[in-house]
Amino acid sequence: MVPYPESGHTIDYHERESLAMRGAKFLKLGLNRLAGSGGAVLEVKDVHAGYGNLKILRGVNMNVPTGGIVTLLGGNGTGKSTLLKAISGLIPLMEGEVVFDGVNISKMKPHERMRLGLVQVTQAKEAYPAMTVEENLVLGAYTRNDREGTKADLEKVYDFFPVLRERSKQLSGTLSGGEVQMLVIGRGLMASPKMLMLDEPSAALAPKVVLEIFSNINRIAKSGVTILVVEQNVRMALILAQYGYIIRDGVIMMQGEADNLIRDPAVKDSFLGGSVADTTKALRN
Repeated sequence: MVPYPESGHTIDYHERESLAMRGAKFLKLGLNRLAGSGGAVLEVKDVHAGYGNLKILRGVNMNVPTGGIVTLLGGNGTGKSTLLKAISGLIPLMEGEVVFDGVNISKMKPHERMRLGLVQVTQAKEAYPAMTVEENLVLGAYTRNDREGTKADLEKVYDFFPVLRERSKQLSGTLSGGEVQMLVIGRGLMASPKMLMLDEPSAALAPKVVLEIFSNINRIAKSGVTILVVEQNVRMALILAQYGYIIRDGVIMMQGEADNLIRDPAVKDSFLGGSVADTTKALRN
């Protein structure tokens, strides 16, 4: 593993570039065991990206295996959401490439990537308040032409989130924060994704609701949808995932199997407090 710097450590430009190169070496050495028999559905290769002339990501490498749950962790302003935007095409790459399901998608538009099965649920948790829950869900299938498949997927969403079935005719503007999060995840599922990217699904939610959301994410993954989840709730994310990356200052600082990361002293000191045993059983049932 690449050592994670102690809290408060300042990383200069040259150190970040060095860490990016070391991260690439670890990617080649360690990720064969990450991918299952289906291999990697997403490959991020030496990606540099940012906003205008401001570079945020510096040489990011990441693989996400087919059917797995991978988590990207880090504090505010470390590059997590920027990486998701680069993967989904919301911002252009400065350098590097993104390969999804064997196709180089680096220059594709967001809706083209979505048609391939790469779907992002943003942190904004945006629902259309004047539309019903079901109308919001069906809107997620706007790139599809298969009416029967759309109808079947709507039933799957209701199975994952029974409260949405109960609220199906209710205006989404009347939902609680947790229900809105379920709605936007469900709307993402309506696009029939091969891979679902979730940007901080636990943000601003009560602990009981967070546990419910993460349990459902686990069920979604078991149904065959690959998951990449960006989180600040490190404990919950590492319990849920099989593999994790930790990003800081736009560089992957540490990566490894989730069970190893959660026991790593540097991760414990920087992110974790107390025991993880109380939530493990509930999430992995």
